[in-house]
Amino acid sequence: MYKLKPDEKLTPVMVYTDAAVFNGSVVTKKIARVNTWLRTEGAPTFLRLLNAQMIRPDNPDRIIKFDEQFIPVPSIIGFHVGQGIENEVDYDEHEENRMMEHVKVVLGSFLVEGKIRISTQTDLNSSIEQYRIAWSSIYHATISNFYLSKLNIQTELMLVRHEGVSFGIIG
Repeated sequence: MYKLKPDEKLTPVMVYTDAAVFNGSVVTKKIARVNTWLRTEGAPTFLRLLNAQMIRPDNPDRIIKFDEQFIPVPSIIGFHVGQGIENEVDYDEHEENRMMEHVKVVLGSFLVEGKIRISTQTDLNSSIEQYRIAWSSIYHATISNFYLSKLNIQTELMLVRHEGVSFGIIG
């Protein structure tokens, strides 16, 4: 089992792929901002989860546990810190010419309802067409699953990978 170094910390997270949802704890430096970590140059190639659990939505009664689980970051389509962890926003609330657009984001069998921050000079279509980044932040997110009717997760900030999701506008 992994032993933490003095300059490291454990942070509970949830990780979404096309096939499963994982929860566990990631090891990062104490100064790392975990909620936006995957958007940085310091993101790993494989996300190492300690004390991980995996649930496949098509077989929710079977939970598989791992002491350590290594998930390829390119396969991750959603990521957020666990419940009760401070989740500071990644933008300036007073920035001009920006607004929150209500969206529904589909990640495999998961549905995320929340808000995405875009320019007031454009719309969601133009914004996502012009993105040159791999990840977007979804704010005030509520996560559900088409197969797991009892699943209802809320988080202030979630990262979603553009290549693995679709965006819908909430009227």
